[in-house]
Amino acid sequence: MPRISRYCAISGCGRTQSLHKLPSDPKTRNVWLNFIYNEVPADVAKTLHVCSLHFTADSFENKSQVETGFADHLRLKQNAVPSILDPKRKEQHTYAYVSIQSQNPNMKEVACQTDTDNLRSQGTQLGSGTFRPKFRSKGTQYESVGVSTTTSRNTFTPLKDSRPAKKARLKLEEEKSASFDVFVSQDTTHKPADSVTTVTDSSQLRCTSIEGDAKYIVFEKCLLQLFESCPVCTRRCDVRARRKGTFVAIDQLCPHCQYFRKWQSQPVVGSTPLGNLQLSAAIYFTGAPFFKLQKVFSAMHVKMITHRTFRKHASMYLEPAIIYTWKKEQEQVLLQLSQGHKVIAGGDMRADSSPGHSAKYGTYTLMDLESNLILDIQLVQSNEVAGSQHMEKEGLKRSLERLEAHGVKLECIVTDHQPQIQTFLKELNITQFYDVWHLEKGLSKEFEKISKDKDCEVVKKWQKSIKNHVFWTAATSKTSEERVAKWKSVLNHIQDIHVHDNPLYPQCEHEIRQSTDRSKWFQAGSKALYTVEKIISNKRIMKDIEKLSPHFQTSSLESFHNVILRFAPKNVFYPYLGMLCRLYLAGMHFNENSNRPQDKTSTGNPTHRLLFPKAEKGGYSIRPLKSQATYCYVINLMTLLLEKVIQNPLPYMEEIHEIEVPV
Repeated sequence: MPRISRYCAISGCGRTQSLHKLPSDPKTRNVWLNFIYNEVPADVAKTLHVCSLHFTADSFENKSQVETGFADHLRLKQNAVPSILDPKRKEQHTYAYVSIQSQNPNMKEVACQTDTDNLRSQGTQLGSGTFRPKFRSKGTQYESVGVSTTTSRNTFTPLKDSRPAKKARLKLEEEKSASFDVFVSQDTTHKPADSVTTVTDSSQLRCTSIEGDAKYIVFEKCLLQLFESCPVCTRRCDVRARRKGTFVAIDQLCPHCQYFRKWQSQPVVGSTPLGNLQLSAAIYFTGAPFFKLQKVFSAMHVKMITHRTFRKHASMYLEPAIIYTWKKEQEQVLLQLSQGHKVIAGGDMRADSSPGHSAKYGTYTLMDLESNLILDIQLVQSNEVAGSQHMEKEGLKRSLERLEAHGVKLECIVTDHQPQIQTFLKELNITQFYDVWHLEKGLSKEFEKISKDKDCEVVKKWQKSIKNHVFWTAATSKTSEERVAKWKSVLNHIQDIHVHDNPLYPQCEHEIRQSTDRSKWFQAGSKALYTVEKIISNKRIMKDIEKLSPHFQTSSLESFHNVILRFAPKNVFYPYLGMLCRLYLAGMHFNENSNRPQDKTSTGNPTHRLLFPKAEKGGYSIRPLKSQATYCYVINLMTLLLEKVIQNPLPYMEEIHEIEVPV
């Protein structure tokens, strides 16, 4: 609709920007004229205009585009009409709220001005989003923050003698500033509930609205520029800023017309700014180190919460949410397993690296090796048992009791060859298998040691082959006797003898070839052969070979231990509950991402990556490259925190009270 830069026809408005011309449609034109005049005169000017302040937001076609900067001028919808003045309130020096007597069902009630001598309106240069509804301060009963730019000096008066009792206010501890006297409207006809400028109580705000709300880094000078000028009289205002962590509250008071408003950068629930709480949650839930992030913020001079505030948030809100979520998820996993077949579990302990030869904490993890899901995590403190060497047995005992309480039955369990665990499981009549990697790791150390001998240099050439033979023996054997037969066959194989006396494995399965180079084989009666035979035929090794796991290994548990390092590094000390919650976060992350599919190229081919692990000593390995990890558990924790825990943390604190924290 065309517009001419003149002035708004409403008496006392005088606005010269965003003007809209009188429509040509007779019916709509009459509604406009009734809005401009109480009694429409006989001669009406043809160039009448009404500014945008007298229309509701849904009257425009491109309001969102203008607010976001993608359009310069507002465009009215067809047959859009402004608000109509109530003739009964024409003589009152206040705002009038009336409904439009038209057939347009989309019209809403808005604030409009009366043409009196004592009331004057002025336009502002501030953006359209500057005067949106603000959150009510906990320290005041009401604050005037309406979108209307009209006011009267007699309307706002200091309320000193009859000020009501104060509510508990948010304590801004980090920065102090002078406080203002509170100014409230004493207009008896003012009805905030009927106006679009109604102030919203932050305690009634749905917290999920700020969960995904974007945040920006704003410079202090740029922020204060928005409050320098009074939106009513356009003169300079007194501005005071107060801060607590990332939260800032700004009080704006005009000494000339007594306009006052309070602006807050974040919603506040009770006395907790939600931005501060969300920052603490993001640090804790993602496993980020607080002090490193504090250095980053300090380098940029970005205001941040203190470590004391972070620990307060953690103990009151974050840790109860983590423990509640973990227990709820594990209850569902164990319930499904109790209704299915028997479980093949894998168990292993991880100890922290406290000074000395003892560890303070021992973390025992039980995993379902078929689904790669963590079934249970037990944190054992060394003073709960006779010493750190007994923590693994205690952790396994607690995990098995938890599975039994939920009706989960074990088919077998795969562990390392720790003697205490072997004896304990034998007493419980639980079938136990040994992880191949743990056995191979010990054998490789023995072979590496003897290969340094001058007379045993041939051992170094065969070290990798013997290592592979251990895994092949476990994977291809069905009985313990067959495993022993295949394992002992390596003594003949390294001498170029491929026919064996044991009927369970009479001959090597590879193609037999005649070799002319005898230097690469072990020679009968040599020191190298004698030393290798002594290691391979060791009674303890033979017993371990009999119990090698034929199907699943605990390599996934080792991967989970690497995930724990992201949330709880060994060189950082955590209190018991803090350590337990970080273990639960690692478990949530692992359970969500352990079964990720292999990533593929644009042509659909699976991708791989080349690794050069330190254990290979110059060698390499090829592994499939999985898709990107997801962090849905962080979103779920954030939702629980902001929807329920912050509103009433007491039910979630009960989960922590049930945990027996060792002294």
